Amino acid sequence: MIHKYWHMIHWAGLQNRFWVCGLLCVVVMFLFFRVYRQIKTVKKLVAIRFQSLLLYQGSFIYKFLKNGLFFLGFLTLSLALLQPQWDKKEESVQQEGRDLLIAVDISRSMLGQDLKPNRLEFAKQKIKKLLFNLSCERVGLILFSGDAVVQCPLTKDYSAFFMFLDHLDVETISSGTTTIEGAISLALQTFESMPERQTKLLCIFTDGEDFSTNLAGIKEKAEREHLAIFAFGVGTKFGAPIPLLDSQGKQIGFEKDASGNIIMSKLNDGILKNLTAQTGGKYIATKPLSHDDIKEFITEVQKFEKDSLEDTTVQRYQEKYPYFVAISLICFVLEWLL
Repeated sequence: MIHKYWHMIHWAGLQNRFWVCGLLCVVVMFLFFRVYRQIKTVKKLVAIRFQSLLLYQGSFIYKFLKNGLFFLGFLTLSLALLQPQWDKKEESVQQEGRDLLIAVDISRSMLGQDLKPNRLEFAKQKIKKLLFNLSCERVGLILFSGDAVVQCPLTKDYSAFFMFLDHLDVETISSGTTTIEGAISLALQTFESMPERQTKLLCIFTDGEDFSTNLAGIKEKAEREHLAIFAFGVGTKFGAPIPLLDSQGKQIGFEKDASGNIIMSKLNDGILKNLTAQTGGKYIATKPLSHDDIKEFITEVQKFEKDSLEDTTVQRYQEKYPYFVAISLICFVLEWLL
């Protein structure tokens, strides 16, 4: 009868409490050793034919009951430690989190190789590391160069976000110049559809090259709408030439100016520091050899309040370990009374 329902039990602690099985084996060995010592001691004191008459503790039934109760008590206690659960019930859960839009510069300068393997791939690696350490947040992906587009709407499905992120490669690179105002404007439009949101975060990954015509105006609007802008500077002060690609995405040289000199693309962090300081965010210099930049960003994000997101209904198993604990206590008390 028991095996009929055994498969319905969900053991919540089974994966991280394998040590319980080892402890149970030790107890079994202890019981065998205790029975062996008892038999050996009784044999020394009383002849075998008189043991059941003079020493009721020497009888087989007594030893079986006493050790059996102790084993059953420890077995049920061990099962209780494995958190037995059954009877699923639906519960309404109020979710909380912060909405974070991540904007990635996809202009040609992001192919510069002063960060390995190039600025774009370096930014993608940083974003993945960021999200692996930033839990319970909704994230969205914006791509921008001359124009901006929402590549992935706000979602808690990180696997979907990573799928869109992984599709960014050299073929995604735009031929246009960079206008940071486009990314900010699109972020503001996204949050305008959610007026109840108190915390609005935008994180920009860019080398800072910008040809915006109204960055000051859009920055003021971001301040009014309480959009906190963070920026990761992707690139170095020394800079790197901008690869020139053919229609198949293969490098055929480097971009040159009108005089025939190779154009060097350098990190312009001045514009990013000014932009983030005035909107309540922060400029963060990327660190190729450590993740201190990610830790710094997460620390800053955690200072912002969490918003209430949509309620969700989940099915949860009900905890049943008290039944096992009760059986265990009964067994131990009976074993002590014998």
